[in-house]
Amino acid sequence: MLKFLIAVDGSVHAKNAIEAVAALARASAQLEVILVNVRNDPIYYAELPPDALQELEAAVLTQQARVLQEAAALARASGLTVSATRDPSGTEATEIVRAAEELGVDQIVMGTRGMGAIGGLFMGSVAQRVVHLAKTPVLLVK
Repeated sequence: MLKFLIAVDGSVHAKNAIEAVAALARASAQLEVILVNVRNDPIYYAELPPDALQELEAAVLTQQARVLQEAAALARASGLTVSATRDPSGTEATEIVRAAEELGVDQIVMGTRGMGAIGGLFMGSVAQRVVHLAKTPVLLVK
């Protein structure tokens, strides 16, 4: 059984990535899917009181859980077997690649925003960094 890690962020492009893997599953062998959503390292605001920081962190964790739940529901509705979800904190590309290596996946799948070379040059791209860092194949889906 092939094992795919799908990076999700709640965007249309992430949903397209799930649907692309579902199409692969229908066309070939059984696939195992692991979903990952990375939250950025905590942001500290010097002017906020500690309890406001706790509320902010709780809201971020709630959003991350919602993104993973919605992605898992879409994946299952598309006929995929979701074997796990991951919710690390850190730099997105680094954490996606780390999860892929730890889980021994066959391929990383993720959506792109389609910014193109110029947009990626100025703003950077999580997808570009994943392609650069990953030792496994990466499928980018628009």
